[in-house]
Amino acid sequence: MLVYRKKYMDKIIPFIDTPFIKILTGIRRCGKSSILSMLIDELKKRKINGEQIISYRFDSLEFDEIKTVKDLYTEVKSRLCDGKKTYLFFDEIQEIEEWEKAVNSLMSDFDVDIYITGSNSRMMSSEISTYLSGRYVSFKILPLTFGEYLDFRKSYTDINDTQKEFLHYLKIGGFPAVNIREYTPDEVYTVVRDIYNSTIFTDIVKSSKIRKIELLERIVKYAFNNIGKTFSALTLSKYIKSQNRTIDTETIYSYLEKLEKAYILHRCSRYDIKGKEYLKTQEKFYLADLSLRHAVLGYSPDSIPALMENVIYLELLSRGYDVYVGKFADTEVVFVAMKQENKLYVQVTYEINRNDTEKREYGKLLDIKDNYPKYVVRMDDLAGGNYEGIRTMHIADFLLCEEY
Repeated sequence: MLVYRKKYMDKIIPFIDTPFIKILTGIRRCGKSSILSMLIDELKKRKINGEQIISYRFDSLEFDEIKTVKDLYTEVKSRLCDGKKTYLFFDEIQEIEEWEKAVNSLMSDFDVDIYITGSNSRMMSSEISTYLSGRYVSFKILPLTFGEYLDFRKSYTDINDTQKEFLHYLKIGGFPAVNIREYTPDEVYTVVRDIYNSTIFTDIVKSSKIRKIELLERIVKYAFNNIGKTFSALTLSKYIKSQNRTIDTETIYSYLEKLEKAYILHRCSRYDIKGKEYLKTQEKFYLADLSLRHAVLGYSPDSIPALMENVIYLELLSRGYDVYVGKFADTEVVFVAMKQENKLYVQVTYEINRNDTEKREYGKLLDIKDNYPKYVVRMDDLAGGNYEGIRTMHIADFLLCEEY
């Protein structure tokens, strides 16, 4: 079952028949292959003949005989349509070493339109910049946002209470594979553990030849358990030392970078709102999907405030914003989101049930003297309304806003 992912299709469709290679990146099983299928359907709607559409899935045994860049070029060349544009779809192309050389040659030598997916760091490496410089556009695909999750759910069940659905979304996350029908949380986490293991052991351990696997997994668990908290490599090093293990900070930085490049973690840097400068210390990390945390550490209701932050971070990212932790004087605004000339501030809190809490959460935003939109996002029943120009919203309503 394919549920149309309009958010991404609207971004990619304008580039059909343009002289750019379209590269879709993202964590395993986030829906990249399905989007390729949607693009093929779009071409067929445009009356493109089936013989002009050629598709390869390089994680399948069907194409196991294609092992080298030369094999790839020769195979594709033999199937091109004479006198007509050929549309090429390469799924999980990182399985072919130096694939970018073949793609570059195909673009130069023939009348083709190329679409590519990949799940690891080689998709954004320096080799691509070297061989495909100025010839590609990339699209970062994320697991389902809350709105997309509801679209999937509506295809097989009735949706009556979006706030109740949001709590369910916090538990099972947004991987499309676990949202095509009703699954129990245990069934979801079985699927997600497989995604996690294949990403860790194939995209990181195997490709980087990591030998200290246990230390890598300790770093993963620490990051998963500290969503939305600022921490440094030194902090992490001390934590591992407390468990009678040793690791140097350079190795920690290296492992965190590999987790980013495999799209398991997203790094959120700090931004000085008053000084208008980007800061390079005390970053935060957020997960590609909440279900990864639950599959590895188990689900805990106590983690809901951190999960709320993670969801909002991914929502803003999916809408094309650059997202930062905001620093203003001695206080922190959870998120500053920027897109071209647009900017907005978002403060996230589970509930506000005391005057001092209300003063603290709203005061951080009131101190920022500009006219950009400001939001306090909550989960309590009293969320909603306006507080001295700051919009208060329940998180489910915030996530479903058409625009901010």
